[in-house]
Amino acid sequence: MTILIAIYVFILGLVLGSFYNVVALRVPAKQSIVKPPSACPSCGMQLKTKDLIPVISYLLSRGKCQYCQAKVSILYPIGELATGLLFLWVYVHVGMTAEALVALVLVSLLVIITISDITVMRIPNQVLLFFFPICVVVRIAVPDGQAWWSYVLGAVIGCGIIVLISLLTRGGMGMGDAKLLLVCGFVVGLTHILVAFVLACLIGSLIGGLLLLLKLIKRKQPVPFGPYLAVGILISYGYGSDLIQAYLNLIG
Repeated sequence: MTILIAIYVFILGLVLGSFYNVVALRVPAKQSIVKPPSACPSCGMQLKTKDLIPVISYLLSRGKCQYCQAKVSILYPIGELATGLLFLWVYVHVGMTAEALVALVLVSLLVIITISDITVMRIPNQVLLFFFPICVVVRIAVPDGQAWWSYVLGAVIGCGIIVLISLLTRGGMGMGDAKLLLVCGFVVGLTHILVAFVLACLIGSLIGGLLLLLKLIKRKQPVPFGPYLAVGILISYGYGSDLIQAYLNLIG
């Protein structure tokens, strides 16, 4: 039974991941997420059901449009697969509990903003405004043992850190990042949002340094920070307490 549930959750994630791709790409372009139906961006041909099977359609078509042979961005199957795996991670990590609802909402938000920030370097306000009340409601309904003020401070200080850095660096970080930490800070709380920010900086520095070394980016080239924040938030949400305890043991 457990395996069947895990398979179902994974498939659900794949399907929703396909929808999250649409949201991430259309919302910044101010397009409807319902109409028109999905179509090839190169030839405009409306995609059929067989072209929309998460991950599988991409693999069967070898990453090309079936009608014009134009290359299809690999971000599509990556977004779908990532959502499926993260949904599965939620099930393994917290099981079929009320906290799973909080985790799935958080994962959904982070997948959408990651795809959007990578493709157009924007974290859409519409997405954050949609998820913010949902995050507040589910966290209030499903508290994780922290004091109420921890959620409030997590939102305020998480946002404030980015705003302060942006002011000091004269725009070195975007307000989309600040708003993202505001929303997610209310979900994970003060301590975990601080851990998330530190992790995001460390991961961003390592990957950024590697990309510079490989000459895939240039110095002072703008790069999206949202994906690093997303990774940091997910790690902190799932394992932040363990990381904090390990650090305390190390310095103790």
